[in-house]
Amino acid sequence: MSMPTSEPPTMVAGEVGAGATRLIIRRPDDWHVHLRDGPMLAAVVNYTARQFARAIVMPNLDPPVTTVAAARAYRARIVAALEPGVDFEPLMTCYLTDSIDPAEVAQGFTQGVFTACKLYPAHATTNSAL
Repeated sequence: MSMPTSEPPTMVAGEVGAGATRLIIRRPDDWHVHLRDGPMLAAVVNYTARQFARAIVMPNLDPPVTTVAAARAYRARIVAALEPGVDFEPLMTCYLTDSIDPAEVAQGFTQGVFTACKLYPAHATTNSAL
């Protein structure tokens, strides 16, 4: 069996090619990020924002993001912490609990506030005592 000697074809995002073996993603998404809040949020958000176009932001704050209002407020804090000129879209999640109102979750999706919901087993991770 002989090995090919030429460079493999390159596939740039948006191109389609049967022989392509490489895909170049210009600005990927982060599908699981913990930005936290307060000083920690301010310290870390721009590292994520410089690398990723969008990120699904985990809701396990203290208190957790369980309402549309809380998600909007958290998103506003994230955007306010971004450096000027940084193009980044935080995708907000809702923290599912036994007592959450299903109408609140539906409202969040209908209004485009919640991208996803996250279920944490009690005491399994940071701020998951609910």
